[in-house]
Formats: sequence, structure tokens, C-alpha cells
Amino acid sequence: MRADDTLAAGILTGAAGGRFHGSVAVVTGGSRGIGLAIAQRLAAEGARVCITARHAEVLDEALQTLPEGSCISVVGRAEDPEHRAEVLRRVGEAYGRLDVLVNVVGMNPVFGELIEVELAAARKIFEVNVITPLAWVQDIVADPVLRFSERGGAIVNLSSVTGTTPSPGIGLYGVSKAAVAHLTRTLAVELGPTVRVNAVSPAVVRTVFSRALYEGKEDAVTAGYPLGRLGEPADIAAAVAFLASSDAAWITGEVLTIDGGLLAAGGVA
Repeated sequence: MRADDTLAAGILTGAAGGRFHGSVAVVTGGSRGIGLAIAQRLAAEGARVCITARHAEVLDEALQTLPEGSCISVVGRAEDPEHRAEVLRRVGEAYGRLDVLVNVVGMNPVFGELIEVELAAARKIFEVNVITPLAWVQDIVADPVLRFSERGGAIVNLSSVTGTTPSPGIGLYGVSKAAVAHLTRTLAVELGPTVRVNAVSPAVVRTVFSRALYEGKEDAVTAGYPLGRLGEPADIAAAVAFLASSDAAWITGEVLTIDGGLLAAGGVA
């Protein structure tokens, strides 16, 4: 049986053991793409998972891909304080603990040079991409039921290679993701030694969210990647699972680049 077949079997049946057996995770933006792949990977390795997203129908479909009886979903906007409170209440009632937070939710509604970006859109991007992950961390660390810090919780944020090297047309998104990287390092210092905080920084991954960056020009785009292909959501999920697990027990404040060698070759996303 191939490795991906083994993982698929784990996703469908759940895992009796695994690195996350007995652990509970919250994955924001977990209804599709990278977020869903992360939720599937954590569940396949034994975690009980709560996924969140804005649209109930899509979230329900995602829930069907996770082990029956071990996962829940909560509909809402990640930036909404009432939604966050509802997620923590539901997780507390269902599982009584929380061990892993994965901040996936992000947005990029604008394309063009920074000098042309409407400031209202810029504020919204920073609200969702930077302030919202911080808000989730604040709420979870303060929750008296979940006891996240006492359990040695792990946080993984989603940054981007666009926060390392400027990318044409999506500069503001990159600025926000650079802020996520520094937010990660700062939180790691402030929340240690009881909480670990890391991030992953992908290049272009084959998702609906990033489709405009490769659709109709995939051969040209992948020519800049030494590994010769775009990322897949499972590539990012594997890295997140590592950073959230006890295998990374002495790793905090790191931003792990996952880019098929793009930056090493001098490329941009």
C-alpha cells in the first residue's frame, strides 16, 4: 500500500494511535484547501478536530471527509469575537481540552501595486490575516476550561513566501504575511515555555484560493520550481502536523518555508 493510500485509510477510519492520539485541535478555515488537508492529517493521526469556516454547506461537506464521531464544525467568521467564543464553548463541551491551534484563515481581495491599493481593503486584509490570528491566540490562552497553556499547547500559523520576497500584484498580501511571521516569533518568545508557536510559509499551492496565480500558465509557473511542481495541500498539512506534534518539542519561533525550492532558485510566487 502506498503512503498516500495509508493516509487516506486513516482519514476514513480514524486512528487508534498516532502522534495526536488524545489531543484536540482547532483549524480555522478548515472547509477546503490547505485548512481541510491539515484537519484531515491531524485526524488521521488520532486528533479530535474542530473545523471552522464561513459557509455551512461547504463546512458540512468537509466534515464528511473526517472520521465520523471525532470531529465537529462551527460556522462563522474567524474575525468575529462571538464566533470564536462559540468555537471555544463547543470544543470545551465536546472535548474538555485543546492542544493545537492552526490559524489558516486568510484573504487577498486586491491585485495591484501597493500605491494603488484602497486603504479600506488594506485594513480588512490586516484585520483578517494578522489581527484575527492574534485574537484566536489571546482567546484560547485565556480560556479557563481548555487549559491550553497548562497542556503545553502548540500553535501553527500560515504565513507565505510572499512575506519574504515581494511578489508582483499581491504585495499587500505579502506584507500581511510578513507580519504573521513576526507575530509568530514574538508570540513564541512571550508564550514560552508552556506554548510553542511556529508557522509554515508556502509558495503556490494548488487550491481555489491561489488559482489565479497558476491557472492557464502552470507550465511556466512550475518552471521556476526546482522540484518541478506546485505544492499540494497535503504537502503543507504534513509540515503543520510535524510542527504541532511532540516531534517538534524543541522547536518554537520558526517559520518553515515550503516552496519546492522556489526561493533558493531566486524565484518569486
